[in-house]
Amino acid sequence: MPEVLARFIGPVSCARAADIPGLTLTGRTTESPDEDAAIAFSAPAPADFPETLPGAVVERVGATQWRISSAARAWLVTGAVQVHEEIAAQFYRAIPPRPAPWTKRLMWRLVLALAASPAGIRLLQRLGR
Repeated sequence: MPEVLARFIGPVSCARAADIPGLTLTGRTTESPDEDAAIAFSAPAPADFPETLPGAVVERVGATQWRISSAARAWLVTGAVQVHEEIAAQFYRAIPPRPAPWTKRLMWRLVLALAASPAGIRLLQRLGR
């Protein structure tokens, strides 16, 4: 029984390359609809593979064999696969960034204010030596 690796929603960009990865699918998935995900195959793309697919599904059908299906069409790709998901939003929801200390904020405001004038730039250059 095939195991679903990813279900894309909307258009899927399909990038071909002469080296590894030979085929990369990029788009939004049902698992994370707000972030882009990319699936990179170590095998070359099939000869008749399009540049974009509407709502593709990637399934494992063998140890290293994958079926990419979209609408009424399906392709088989044999090779290793890597899944890349953007997790920055999830990470920062779980661990919010720490606010900078007030002394550091004050120091940078002062440096930027000095850098706004030629005299301030000369002063900063002297202090940097």
